[in-house]
Amino acid sequence: MKTDKKMGAAECGDCNTCGKCDELEEAPVLENFNEAVLAAAAIERDSFEKNLTRQRRATLAQDSAQGSQKETFKRNAVARPAVPGHEGALLSHDGLTLYTLIIYSENFAGILNQITAVFTRRQVNIESLNVCASSTPGVHKYTITCYCKQEMAEMLTKQIEKKIDVLQANCFVDDEIFILETSLLKLSTPMVLANQEISSIVRRFAARIVEVNPIYTIVENTGITDDIISLFTQLDSLGCVLQFVRTGRIAVTKSYIERLDAYIAKREEEHNGNS
Repeated sequence: MKTDKKMGAAECGDCNTCGKCDELEEAPVLENFNEAVLAAAAIERDSFEKNLTRQRRATLAQDSAQGSQKETFKRNAVARPAVPGHEGALLSHDGLTLYTLIIYSENFAGILNQITAVFTRRQVNIESLNVCASSTPGVHKYTITCYCKQEMAEMLTKQIEKKIDVLQANCFVDDEIFILETSLLKLSTPMVLANQEISSIVRRFAARIVEVNPIYTIVENTGITDDIISLFTQLDSLGCVLQFVRTGRIAVTKSYIERLDAYIAKREEEHNGNS
């Protein structure tokens, strides 16, 4: 094959014997490529690091505008005062009642998604949610709280009970059930030692200190929802709260028999009668 044109492997088709690919001058191509990379890198662009730095600066400016921060020993032990309107437990729900929905369902995957979808479609916010196995084998219990009107609570209950795998659903107000909730508060130890009122508030609510070190103090409190929120509010007003977390509400009815047991007994009776 005689030609003055330098051919690549795709053009020649005989790379084992041709050898013309070795004669190609590839250095200028690499040089042009390196120059293009350097030119592209020189252009100022918004990188992930720059966006993250910008976001951190904005957060720091917002925290600074909300009030002074109280340093203790380490940078992670900073007590920040609660911002009105930003603490979920302290939001105002004027004209709305806190309803507790107790739901029983089969122990199948995806049931929780079906239940929460009922709240989402009706734009009802879930305040707390607790899921656990019930005393009935193969049945799970969901305890959900939400602020809404009575008509909405009854509608939510009926819509949830229509789900195939849901056995029973009921809604209650606080007077109709026994309620319990647990919280953990992380307090600044130097502030606890310097202010005796903090220890007095902890004892007044019958809370329990479970961990103490030079940096922070962990306080556990178990009781009704109002007591949990009241303890946090009073301690936060003193500026000693570093972290605060609370569990979902757990509740049992005041009836002498579990409603689900009565429902299952009735279903078995109907099934035996039909057979």
